[in-house]
Amino acid sequence: MATRMAPMDIDSGQTGRSVLPDQVRMLTWFSAAFPTGAFAYSHGLERAVHDGLVSDRQTLENWLADLMAYGTGWNDAIVCAHAWKAAAGGEDCGPICDLAIALHGSSERALESLAQGNAFVTAVRAWPTPTVLPLPADCPLPVAVGAVTGFHGIPCPVAVAAFLQSFVNGLVQGCLRLLPIGQQAGLETVASLEPHLIAVAEAASKANLDDLGSATLMSEIVAMKHETQSSRIFRS
Repeated sequence: MATRMAPMDIDSGQTGRSVLPDQVRMLTWFSAAFPTGAFAYSHGLERAVHDGLVSDRQTLENWLADLMAYGTGWNDAIVCAHAWKAAAGGEDCGPICDLAIALHGSSERALESLAQGNAFVTAVRAWPTPTVLPLPADCPLPVAVGAVTGFHGIPCPVAVAAFLQSFVNGLVQGCLRLLPIGQQAGLETVASLEPHLIAVAEAASKANLDDLGSATLMSEIVAMKHETQSSRIFRS
């Protein structure tokens, strides 16, 4: 009969640093297999492809970079950071949750964020905690991620970077079904965006709520147009 091994520190022998349980949890929470339903949403990209605004690897990379610097990616990163700070400090996440909901530019953007956020909160309950993390009944994804990672003591910039990486990876994977770019080109897109993603995560972790704002108008327009598209693969 197999027995469970006692917890131990695992050292690479090179850095002298152990692998922490919360870091391992984060790898699970942001894996493609984590049940948030992210595969069902395109964040309006399906309509952008339909309208010819995104047609190849370069236009996809530009689109995602702009979302992180000037659009929903930037706003969600700030929201994630502030939810992290609230949870880490034992504060109420309700106000930042209300703000995040108000930032949704269309009904399906709201559906995308709320459905994934609620699924994320449900799934992380598999990891027991000493106390119950108080979150509203409807919790947008960036608030859920920020609050849970803050509660578990994962560093804020790391949590925000992981959130953005999951955001980018999900949309690139979606575009593999929408564009003839191939998996290798998709991976090259993710790799190319990595320095930009890290810079945005670091900036968003230090930003205040006055730094919220969006200038990606075409992304908002295609998201609204996608809601009435007659034939589609994704829910948003």
